Amino acid sequence: MVKLTVVGRVNDGLPISRGPLYEEDGDNSIYKQHAEFLLHEISMAALPPSATTILLPHHHCFNYVVKNGVCFITLCDALYPRKLAFHYLQDLQKEFDKIDQNLVKQITKPYSFIKFNNIICNIRRQYMDTRTQANLSKLKANHKQELHVHTEQMSLVVEWRRRSDMLERMMKAHKSAFSVWGSETLEVIAVKWTPITIIFIVSFVLLWSSFKQ
Repeated sequence: MVKLTVVGRVNDGLPISRGPLYEEDGDNSIYKQHAEFLLHEISMAALPPSATTILLPHHHCFNYVVKNGVCFITLCDALYPRKLAFHYLQDLQKEFDKIDQNLVKQITKPYSFIKFNNIICNIRRQYMDTRTQANLSKLKANHKQELHVHTEQMSLVVEWRRRSDMLERMMKAHKSAFSVWGSETLEVIAVKWTPITIIFIVSFVLLWSSFKQ
């Protein structure tokens, strides 16, 4: 069944609306964090903007679509028909297109677009039971062009982000070290102390030579 829904902007990764959490799951907060993480990765172009399924452990998966700069993400159990999940997301997207986009652009706080929460609840209710006549018809329908869905493992997405962050930290550290050695401050220090160092070395050599004689 559909257990969680998050809607967010792609340009800044801000989650603006969400549906109700499925109460029987004890890991609801973790799944919500996972959905926010995926939204962030999509906003960073680390995940494709096309229809995608992210496989999770414990028999769950995320499905998402992106349209007009808005991402629609839903969490389902692994047995829920993927075809229905994307029908659900497409219905959400169609309803969202009816909303004034200028209003969406003005949102600054996470999950503050309460107006769309009720719409999510109403559409989600239609997809809870896969055995209804409407849902069975959607499953049996033969579309001329089936939706191409990319599939990825959540563990690989997390690992890619970890390595990307590590590389970014290494590059920043290298840049910081380079900026110190190439800075004007170091140049001033070198100009000031190099002659003194040379005089000290020459004096030391002359003094050592006099003692040796």
